[in-house]
Amino acid sequence: MKLDKKVAVVTGAAGGFGKAIALAYADAGAKLVVCDINTTALEVTRAEIESRSAECLALHCNVGSSTAVANMFEQIDAHFGTVHVLVNNAAVIPSQPVDEQRRLQHYAYLTTPQPRHTLGFTSSMTDDDWHRFWDVNVHGVFYCTREALKRMEPQGDGKVINIASIAGLAALSAHSPHYSATKGAVVAFTRSVAAEVAGANIFVNAIAPGGVHTDHFEAFLQGIGEEKRNQLFQLVPLGRLGTPEEYASLAVYLAADGHYIAGQIISPNGGMF
Repeated sequence: MKLDKKVAVVTGAAGGFGKAIALAYADAGAKLVVCDINTTALEVTRAEIESRSAECLALHCNVGSSTAVANMFEQIDAHFGTVHVLVNNAAVIPSQPVDEQRRLQHYAYLTTPQPRHTLGFTSSMTDDDWHRFWDVNVHGVFYCTREALKRMEPQGDGKVINIASIAGLAALSAHSPHYSATKGAVVAFTRSVAAEVAGANIFVNAIAPGGVHTDHFEAFLQGIGEEKRNQLFQLVPLGRLGTPEEYASLAVYLAADGHYIAGQIISPNGGMF
């Protein structure tokens, strides 16, 4: 039980990677706080956590609102008294039709011999395209980290794990310059805060995943046909995407005591980068 009796907050835990982390933490002995804006799916997560005999507080929270985040942490104080682990997982991902069109265009560009040319993504992007990622992906990480540190600094103990992305490290996500920019900001924020709070025995790190084989991504793969799926997997030396559970095992390790990792950006990505 690597996380026995630790209180862990996981944002964006209604499904996908966040849910996998929350369940792995439950199996590791943690007490869970899970939040999301999808309360129906979040209740499913809560039930699965409790089926593992772990205590769980499920809260609706839009992490892009500083008021909502402060209110959530007040409820955590009332229920658990403190926080030991924060996983900043909640994020807006490129999932609109225009995002998927850009993704497929970029994969074909990378894997099909053709003359080099501009893909025209940034020059055709609207203000709304750009802004819709920042409130959750960047501001939400700051709001939640700020509240968690108010609890962790006085107790001289804590772990903060930010979910960045390979998109913030490499040009492999050139189809989503707006998303890439937000994840690059998370990378920089992680390194800065890690150096700031390490003296208080607070470890801040980031996981920067390559492709995560969530239900959403599986639906995308099924809808694009075999040729385009092969174009995607050609970019991954392991030939497949990582499962949420494979990534979650790293999140358990970083949340546990007994390691010397601080200020690091760890990118499990099947050899892509």
